[in-house]
Amino acid sequence: MRQEKYKIPKLNTRHRFEENWRRNFEKFAVCSDDDAGIAGWSSTGLEARLRYFIHFWDKNHHDPGLWLDLGCGAGTYSRFIAERGMRVIGLDYSFPTLQKAKVRGNSSINWCAADASRLPIKPESFNGAICFGVTQALENSSAVTNELVNAVMPGGQIWIDALNGACIPHLWERCYRRLSNRPMHLRYESWRRIKAIMKANGLVNIQLYWLPILPSRWVRFQWLLETSLARWIFYYLPGLGLLFSHSFIVYGERPLQKL
Repeated sequence: MRQEKYKIPKLNTRHRFEENWRRNFEKFAVCSDDDAGIAGWSSTGLEARLRYFIHFWDKNHHDPGLWLDLGCGAGTYSRFIAERGMRVIGLDYSFPTLQKAKVRGNSSINWCAADASRLPIKPESFNGAICFGVTQALENSSAVTNELVNAVMPGGQIWIDALNGACIPHLWERCYRRLSNRPMHLRYESWRRIKAIMKANGLVNIQLYWLPILPSRWVRFQWLLETSLARWIFYYLPGLGLLFSHSFIVYGERPLQKL
């Protein structure tokens, strides 16, 4: 009897893109021992992102409770939130990354390996959730936002960041890759799309925060973008934030009662 030959089907584009990033994150964790390297950022970039988040965090009220750090990486933000008196679950799909995060963490942080688009979590379990450095490695932001909304209890907070697709350097890179017929290695996002997804999921008090971050070679000038004057300019002239901010954070809250 003739033996039939079966071909292994090729993964579709979405799966290839996301699986490539999964392998990248595992490689980062194996090859690096610092938070930035494990997460795939430059050290100056991660430091700036954390400073921005601390500033925005301190402007909001946070009830003590349990927080989810979805896509926790080396646990940079998990440790910060834990230092503010919260209990934290750091979740990531890269087991090598979680091993490095656990060494850096403390007793108020628990670690879990899982997929961001299919959380093994009981609905309405968390007082708040953050999801940083994740959306650029996913095909879209809808699934992860839906999971975050389901995971957070009424009155809870959700923070999501993304790479700004309208930033001038990013626009140039996208144009260059398209003209040279090279695939995109990252996914850039629109703050309007994230806001629309949050609204569709019933979130309220949605706020946008710009994250202007200079390249490492210009790090000595980064402080200028973090002054009160710069924040005022980006707040009241959002077009500048749109064109010159590397990333953004969108914040939203689950209403206490269904609208």
